Amino acid sequence: MKIVQTVMEMQRLSREWNKQGLSIGLVPTMGFFHEGHLSLMRLARSRCDKVITTLFVNPMQFGPNEDLDAYPRDFERDESLAKSENVDVMFCPETKEIYGDDFQTSISVNLLSKGLCGADRPGHFDGVATVVTKLFNITQPHLAIFGQKDYQQLALIRQLVSDLNFDIEIIGHPIVRESDGLAMSSRNKYLDENERQLATCLFEAILEAKKMVYKHGGSIASDEIVKMAQDRIEKNPSCRVEYVSVVHKQTLQPVDVADSEAVLALAMKVNNKVRLIDNSPL
Repeated sequence: MKIVQTVMEMQRLSREWNKQGLSIGLVPTMGFFHEGHLSLMRLARSRCDKVITTLFVNPMQFGPNEDLDAYPRDFERDESLAKSENVDVMFCPETKEIYGDDFQTSISVNLLSKGLCGADRPGHFDGVATVVTKLFNITQPHLAIFGQKDYQQLALIRQLVSDLNFDIEIIGHPIVRESDGLAMSSRNKYLDENERQLATCLFEAILEAKKMVYKHGGSIASDEIVKMAQDRIEKNPSCRVEYVSVVHKQTLQPVDVADSEAVLALAMKVNNKVRLIDNSPL
């Protein structure tokens, strides 16, 4: 596996592979790999001749009171794990390599960035859209793989690719979960043992929501789902709901009825420090 740190070198490699007619798969990440990341790399490996994993903690998508400086990092561990999945290149540029001294451009996906995570994280999705666009231009992939845990992000990237005419197939990989149902996330590292147990209330709310929809013949008022999920989360004094919403699976707009076209999206903070998200189609 080759470690690449400059845009120029990464573009040179990608151009060379494209000239050779080799397909390129991209797995963008912020590092601190877990099984969820590795499953994306495996899928890319199965689909493409060459696999690029990017490791870049993007400052543009962090707000002033968020965990940019504390975001978990372990380069040597990530390098070893990426090698074990037969990744060809790990692109890990410094911030200045991506955002030079005179960087001025921002990309917005206006409607999909509103609501859900966008409501509490102003500017976050502009940062996502901008860095993903740059990574697409730098690596020139034929397909890119993203986890469905960040459902709003995935929807936004699909819209971005369509709107800007990128010739890239976007693949959403199903959420990879721990044995108790907690969605795998780099931020799970912040949880102590008690908090880790409390965090499973997100998945418990999802399971109960699915049961409610099934018991009502495939559809139920969204308000009933939302109330149930909020109550289940907030029965734990250490857990605070950021949002619980039933939205259309494509537009992400709130819907009145939870059915096969709907997604339950949830976010909470544990002890006002660790922010966790989850989602599931209903």
